[in-house]
Amino acid sequence: MLFDIQKLQEVNAQIDAIIEKMEAFENIYKSQIENVHLNYTYSAKNLIHYLAFRSFDNTPFQKNLNDLGLPTSVNTESSILHTMLIYRTLVNHLLKIDDTIPKKSFLTNKESKQLLKKNTNALFGEKPLNRRTRILVTQPTTAAESPVFSENLINAGMNCARVNCAHDNEVTWKKIIENIRQVNPTCKIMMDLGGPKLRTGKMKPGHKVIHIKPKRNSLGQLIAPAKIWLAPYGMLPPKDSQVDAIITVNKKWLKKTKKGSYFTFTDSRDKKCKITIQDKEGFGRWATCKDSAFVTTGMQLTVFLQKKSTSEIHTVHELLPLEEIIYLFEGDTLKLNKEPILGEPATYNDQGNLVDFAHISCTLPQLFSKVKKGELIYFDDGKIEGVIDEIHSDYLLIKITNAKTTGGKLRADKGINLPDSDLGICGLTEKDKIDLKFIAKYADAVNFSFVNNKQDVEDLIQELKKLKASIGIILKIETQKSFENLPSILLKAMENYPIGVMIARGDLAIETGWKNFAIIQEEILSICEAAHIPDIWATQVLENLAKKGIPTRAEITDAAMSQRAECVMLNKGPYIEKAVKMLDKILSKMQQIQKKRIALLPQLKFTENL
Repeated sequence: MLFDIQKLQEVNAQIDAIIEKMEAFENIYKSQIENVHLNYTYSAKNLIHYLAFRSFDNTPFQKNLNDLGLPTSVNTESSILHTMLIYRTLVNHLLKIDDTIPKKSFLTNKESKQLLKKNTNALFGEKPLNRRTRILVTQPTTAAESPVFSENLINAGMNCARVNCAHDNEVTWKKIIENIRQVNPTCKIMMDLGGPKLRTGKMKPGHKVIHIKPKRNSLGQLIAPAKIWLAPYGMLPPKDSQVDAIITVNKKWLKKTKKGSYFTFTDSRDKKCKITIQDKEGFGRWATCKDSAFVTTGMQLTVFLQKKSTSEIHTVHELLPLEEIIYLFEGDTLKLNKEPILGEPATYNDQGNLVDFAHISCTLPQLFSKVKKGELIYFDDGKIEGVIDEIHSDYLLIKITNAKTTGGKLRADKGINLPDSDLGICGLTEKDKIDLKFIAKYADAVNFSFVNNKQDVEDLIQELKKLKASIGIILKIETQKSFENLPSILLKAMENYPIGVMIARGDLAIETGWKNFAIIQEEILSICEAAHIPDIWATQVLENLAKKGIPTRAEITDAAMSQRAECVMLNKGPYIEKAVKMLDKILSKMQQIQKKRIALLPQLKFTENL
């Protein structure tokens, strides 16, 4: 016997149970399905059917199919009822049972793919000729300066542009958008609402000092001197200039210098150093220094204008203070203040005994009434881990449980994550509502930060209705709660058209835990596939390439995997154009052997002389 009759009967019973559950779910969630936009009617039903399917442990079902030699067909989220009916027809035929197709309508696999394509085009625009997956690029402030920057990114392969309302202002945002649309009017504009971002507060200003650092190799040998801009106070170097340090000096004596002039000084460590003038530009001068030096405000300079025998004494003008840093090690205690007290490092007495804990404030003081002792807390994208040790009315004491052995660096405006805490933070802030007026006027879609439940989505939809705005909504999934509520969030958001999902992998990984994140990422992709909702693969894609110019092997693999999404987001960096070009090539190559999560099998070229 080619097939095990008992196992076929078992599979048949499993299929019947799944289909019966689908029908029950469709009745239970009838009102949610009826409320969605007409374009999402079939998609909402399929999502409900998929949730019914996943309410079972389907591992035994898949094992039985595999034992029978039937395809397990793991990529069937987009037309799950159709797949179950096909299975039932096959099994009934093998069992010689008369089978009738139900009168109830269902989506075929082909129809579901067409729906996803339609929804993707509505949100991201028509696909480029060479690839299926779009590229979304976060715009830096410099994108407002010239259309040339935008033109280079678009020519490199950018399809959509992301503008983050957490940075810059309306004047800059508008200029960025104008520059992009001047080059390509069809390039989609996505704008992020800042949301209730929990961050560290301001730090106490550090010392007014500049550290001059020439480039050296691993042996400490000089590779290139530090490039220095000398100019009167407030005069910055020309745009896009590479500069290692800026030193403010008096305009009168600087005007008398020329190429070859130099000055000597003794830095804050009593080390003798020399800076040589190389070129002039306006009232400023370009100079070089081969020494590592610490320059402070008021430091005395011995200036040699022409000959060594001719010198003048001058001083360094006012320098900006360095940003203070708190170094934290495992076992340290950090004080998190409720009031906006300027942060500073720990202080010690002459005997080296601790006098005061390192302390810093946070931007959302309401968290103090929500957290509990023993809950986890993370700083700076999870680089510093801690646990809440003590709770007081105006501060928390955090015991640091993990940081770099050389010390985790905590600065102002760094993210704070509390994955165990229910902070009850609403998705829309007052600033978001103000920014939304601009977004509704100039953008194609709004990226909704820190959405946690369907009420957050309802609030956004109502705000858009007030503004009479017809734009897309992209839901940024970045918390444990938003993942758990994803089906209800999607069904509510599907009242608007079009919508998408951004897998905000930075915060999401911290909030859900590193060991859980890979699975959660896969589940989000599956749920979006079931709802025919396009998704964005975001956070740290080709990060090293965009920031340093050279990719890591791991991020190349990550970029290759990202083709399973409808869109991939790159963050800004000095080498962003290079990163866009690389991603364009990777996505174009990958789609030859994989379409989303389905492996393709083109002809394999190999040496036949085995």
